[in-house]
Amino acid sequence: MAEAKESALPHEAQDPNAILKAFAANRAFRAAEWDELTTEGNPYRRPVRPDDLAWLDYSRPLAPADVLKLSGLLGHRMLRNVYDLDALYLPPKEVAAVTSDHEAFYSQRNRELSALAKPILEQHLFGFLDGERTPLPRPTRAAVESHVVGYFEERRGRRNQGLDAVLKTGDKREAATFLLLQLSAFTPAMNTAIGRAALGEYDLAHDALRPMLLDQYSSWVAAAPAYGRLLDGAGLKTAAAAYWQLYLSSSLARGNHLHHLSVNREHLFAFLGALMHMKIDAALHREQLRTVLDTCLETDTGYFENGYEVTEAGLLTRVDQLLAPLIDRYGEQAVVEGFHRGFADASWYADLWERDLTDQVSWADRIPDYQDKAHTIDKYLHDEGIEIDLDTFVESSEETSTTHVHDEHRLVVIEAGQMHFWNNVTHKIELKQGDKLLIPVSRLHGSTVLSGECTYHQPIIGDDLLKKIFGSAPGSSRTGAE
Repeated sequence: MAEAKESALPHEAQDPNAILKAFAANRAFRAAEWDELTTEGNPYRRPVRPDDLAWLDYSRPLAPADVLKLSGLLGHRMLRNVYDLDALYLPPKEVAAVTSDHEAFYSQRNRELSALAKPILEQHLFGFLDGERTPLPRPTRAAVESHVVGYFEERRGRRNQGLDAVLKTGDKREAATFLLLQLSAFTPAMNTAIGRAALGEYDLAHDALRPMLLDQYSSWVAAAPAYGRLLDGAGLKTAAAAYWQLYLSSSLARGNHLHHLSVNREHLFAFLGALMHMKIDAALHREQLRTVLDTCLETDTGYFENGYEVTEAGLLTRVDQLLAPLIDRYGEQAVVEGFHRGFADASWYADLWERDLTDQVSWADRIPDYQDKAHTIDKYLHDEGIEIDLDTFVESSEETSTTHVHDEHRLVVIEAGQMHFWNNVTHKIELKQGDKLLIPVSRLHGSTVLSGECTYHQPIIGDDLLKKIFGSAPGSSRTGAE
């Protein structure tokens, strides 16, 4: 079905934000409706919050400190839609709404707009990485081998704080379910990126590379039943984008980063570095993941039984297998610098995900505490006669706010009516007249109005005010989330 009132395609010379607005106007990416918290039967339905693009700026790279803010989240949603356009997704059954979204998703117009949107999004989302990467002391094979082994030894000596945060929650099933949602956001995507990378002619330069990539992808395909049983323990499905609204920006970013290196063929050396990191990361956290999910969900964790066993000797062998033929043909410096780039950037995103997961599950597990904080803040503002900036919304029954994050700390203050507030598939939180909630910066959430009409306010709370009231600013595991 053709999209209504299609505008002419934006010209490449136009404002990049106009291109993204046109891309996000696809009906498959429209804002979520009240019954679309999950979309298990529709792999094409991927809400983006297109209205927010009216004020977001994608004309320059994100600052590292802003990667978890709204333009990062919506940017990674849009970029995943670009990358997934070349994959085949089949719905479980024929439904009119799904068919309509299917036609819009795979339409020629969407392909043309995605080609224009792709470089804009990649520059915005990945352009800052060069400034975050510590270069090798020398671009040699020995130096990169030393770095990889050193990374492995350092990471082996500490636990993943995000996984530990799940274990520390009061509602462990809720937190572990959210953890599985995040794994489902990037694990299939990473393996799809590997399958994509295997398509090519390698034999003249590296006759072992294509079999390596195919073996990795074949292992993922063979593990599909075990992966399905793992999700089933939390009542989840394996369908693509089934829990789209609940994927953290950092989870989408981990999958998108490997896609970025796979899709852009000039980045082969960096792709191999990111692939090496993926295998190390999976091996290091396999047992901790299994323990967390066994403890919190009692699900079938057989999926984690088979995987890459890491030893120092094995790492050196694998790096040599990946790089030696390429170094012989293309030179040590170019191959090593590219490999290091991909490895270092993938480790940066893994660290980001660890912090993001820690903060999200800790906040979601303590919603009553953040309701109390909100009442304390509101009382302080009233008692001190302090006026601050706020946004006011008047919404009607079933009006839904697609999940999002805020770029600053905000209160939600319900003046009249009722709404459901959510941050997981496990349950919804009812807020009514007089209720208040503090939402720290970059915490994922959404809402749906329950009453005929709901009026609520969102005062914007600065760090200085929070520190004055509480002694620290809630919202970050590193800056006083407690």
